[in-house]
Amino acid sequence: MSSSLSYVMVTPYTVAKSRTGGVLSRLLSRVDLELVGAQMIAADKAFVEAYAQKLRRYNSGQELTLLADYVEQNLGPSEGRRHRTLLLLLRGENPCEKLVDICGHIISTPSGDIDGLQGEKIRDTYADLITEKDDLTKVRYFEPAVLTPRNQAEADEDLRFFAEFLKNQPNIIENLKYPDPSKIQKTLVIIKPDNWDHPSAKPGTIIDIFSRTGLRIVGVKIHRFSLSQALDFYGPVENVLVQKLGPIYGAKAWEILEKDLDFNLSSEARENVSHIVGAEYGRDQFRQIVKYMSGTRPEECQPDEFDNPGNVKCLILIYEGEDAIAKIRDALGSTDPTKAASGTVRREFGLNVMENTAHASDSPESFQRESGIVKVLENSMSKIIDAYLQ
Repeated sequence: MSSSLSYVMVTPYTVAKSRTGGVLSRLLSRVDLELVGAQMIAADKAFVEAYAQKLRRYNSGQELTLLADYVEQNLGPSEGRRHRTLLLLLRGENPCEKLVDICGHIISTPSGDIDGLQGEKIRDTYADLITEKDDLTKVRYFEPAVLTPRNQAEADEDLRFFAEFLKNQPNIIENLKYPDPSKIQKTLVIIKPDNWDHPSAKPGTIIDIFSRTGLRIVGVKIHRFSLSQALDFYGPVENVLVQKLGPIYGAKAWEILEKDLDFNLSSEARENVSHIVGAEYGRDQFRQIVKYMSGTRPEECQPDEFDNPGNVKCLILIYEGEDAIAKIRDALGSTDPTKAASGTVRREFGLNVMENTAHASDSPESFQRESGIVKVLENSMSKIIDAYLQ
C-alpha cells in the first residue's frame, strides 16, 4: 500500500504548558510513521474560521462540534496576540487510522468516572473534558491537546488548506512583548540524526528536558543537512580537532611503528610521523562529524551533489527567553557525555564526543551564524504537502 500524509496539530494550551515533548514521545514511539515536517504556526482569525467550518462540515456529531467550537474559541488570536500552535506532518501507511488511535477519543469516559482513565492515549494524559456532575451532556471545560483528521479525505482537504496558509507564514513566531527585551535571547538546538534511526521517544524526551528551562519554543523545522551545510556549520571545529587530537594520536602512531618494527625512530622522524598522522587523524574525525550530520563523507560525494539535502535528518528548534543560550547549554550538558552532569540531555542520551545526541549554540554570534546556515527562517512544510497532493 502506498504511503500517505496526515497531521497532528498540538494546541496552543499544550504548547504553552510545555507538553510538546510528551506528545511527540507518544507519537514517535508508538506509531510506525515518519515525521517529515514540523512548523510552529500562529493562526489568524481567517484560518480559525475556515478550519472550524471544515470540522463542522465533515460531521455534525458531538465530538467534532466540540472541536469546532474549541478551534473558534482557542486557536485564534486573543487580546490582540496570536498564539503558538505546532503542526506536525507524518507519512506512512494508513496514517489517519494510526494517529486517531494514538491520539485517542475526545469522550473517553462518558460516565465521568475518573478511575476509568488509563493514560494510554495522548488525550488520556494531556486532554481534559469536564462535564456538569448532574448532567454529563453539558461541558464545563474542554481541552483536546491535539487535533488530527479521522480519515484520508479529510486529511487531504485540510492539508491543501494548510499548504496555502503556510506559504505566507514566518517560521519564527514573534508574538510576545517582554518587559526588558535586552535580556531576551534566541538560541538554536539541533536534535541530531542518531535520534531518528528508529521509532523512539528520545526526541520528545530531549525536548521535555529542555522544557525545564522555562524557555519558549518559537520555531521548529525538520532539516536534512546538505554536505555543503555540514562542512560550513562544523568548519570551525576542524582546526580544533587537528590541534587537540593531532599530538595525542601522532605520538601513538610513532609508538606503534617503533613497537611493530622493533627499532627506535630519530627525534626528527618521530616529529614528522606525529605531524602527518596526527593531523590526518584530526581531519578524519572532522569528516566523520560531517558524515554523521549529513550522511555522507566529503570524498564520497560528487561536487555537483554537495548542495543536495542529506539522507539523514535532524529536528531544529529555536528557543527564546532570558539567558536562553546559557540555560539551554546547562540542560544540554558537556560535549563529552561521560563528563556531563546527571539529568542533562547528553548524559542521558549521548554515546560519545562524536555522537552526543544534540547541539546548542554557544553564543549570540554562533546563533546568528548557525541560523543562517540551516536557514531557520525557511520551512519546507508547504512544499512537502504540495508535492504529495500533486
